[in-house]
Amino acid sequence: MVKPLSFKGDKKPKKRKRTEVESSDAAQSGSGEVVSATATQEAADDDSWVSAEALGDVVGPVLFVLPTEPPTCLACDANGKVFTDSIANIIDNNPATAEPHDVRQVWIANKIAGTENFRFKGRYGKYLSCDKYGFLSATSEAVSPLETWNIIPTADTPGTFQLQTQRETFLTVKEATKANAAPEVRGDATDINFDTTFRLRMQARFKPKLKASKEEKAKEKISRKELEEAVGRRLDEDEVRTLKRARREGDYHEQLLVLKVKGKHDKYG
Repeated sequence: MVKPLSFKGDKKPKKRKRTEVESSDAAQSGSGEVVSATATQEAADDDSWVSAEALGDVVGPVLFVLPTEPPTCLACDANGKVFTDSIANIIDNNPATAEPHDVRQVWIANKIAGTENFRFKGRYGKYLSCDKYGFLSATSEAVSPLETWNIIPTADTPGTFQLQTQRETFLTVKEATKANAAPEVRGDATDINFDTTFRLRMQARFKPKLKASKEEKAKEKISRKELEEAVGRRLDEDEVRTLKRARREGDYHEQLLVLKVKGKHDKYG
């Protein structure tokens, strides 16, 4: 489930502290493996933004960072108008640090079932669309070929992408010719070039590599008390280190069984 978006400067609600009993109950899994509930929750609540590096990263809330100077992003309003918007949360105009400050700048990316194509839902529940003239809008509640997109990684620039319509044209941006005017974004470019090359920023908790890494770290964060509950007896320092190492290396259950058997032998030997 996609959680409500939060931005830099927002006050975070205070979290109620769990008692040791609650944490212990939540951490004990049916298979005997103990997972740190607190660490797992922290990973799920990570609201930082990172860059998509591969096609498989693109899922959940995303920010399209356009190749303008300074960088702008793709946004939509309540009437379905798609436009370029300034980015307030950015360091030294580096597109790799951009984060949204307005929910109108955020699109929900999902792969269309049974295909390699994508759809992008805007703030108001409508999908990003491109008509045959190259005009962009976000007024449709259903997905047709007009709302269907291909994402193509840029061959010579890792971490950047091209957004292609089903007519094989590309999303492109043109710098404004008038002073104080916003850049124009369209979907009618026929060739890949600098103006069609953009970055995708996404929430860290949806990125597969980071998600897996955080889950692994969450597994490593386990207390002595939780390990002793899993084994069913008190452990010495060497046994605690052995189990923590086993969790990192993937043979936790085997080592857990060894210590349980050892405990029975010590008791009845």
